[in-house]
Amino acid sequence: MKSLVLVRHGKSDWSGAHADRDRPVGARGARQAAETGRWLAAHGPSVQLAVVSPATRATATWALVAEQLDHPVSVRPEEAVYTFDGDDLLEVVRDLPEDLECVALVGHNPAMEELLAELSGGFLPMPTSCLAVLQWSGGWAEAGGGSADLLAHGRPPQA
Repeated sequence: MKSLVLVRHGKSDWSGAHADRDRPVGARGARQAAETGRWLAAHGPSVQLAVVSPATRATATWALVAEQLDHPVSVRPEEAVYTFDGDDLLEVVRDLPEDLECVALVGHNPAMEELLAELSGGFLPMPTSCLAVLQWSGGWAEAGGGSADLLAHGRPPQA
């Protein structure tokens, strides 16, 4: 079984003149990301690796999530996750090492919503700081086609 935790970055701070890639997480986004981490620590699978967009708001979101976990998680910044296309994310998932059982993917919309639809077979919104927990039989290379079971979805604490 493979488990994938999708995490959309926290709400951005639009107050500065930052380039998209450099936009930070806002105060609300920071609070929500910590809530996401607390939910994941209490209810989620044990993440072994976080594959994170290099955008500032995504890396900050994962750092806030990871602070709440009871175990250290390896982090891999991945340029391919800084995308707005779900097909790009599906390729990242399909290329994950088979020895990993649970991975978190931290990225952006609409790519996260598109990937969730491809994996689960149905559209669900992924607002900022939302997570989705999916699981399927088989390997990472077989991800897609609606074969995953959706175990949780939402913005904690109600996920």
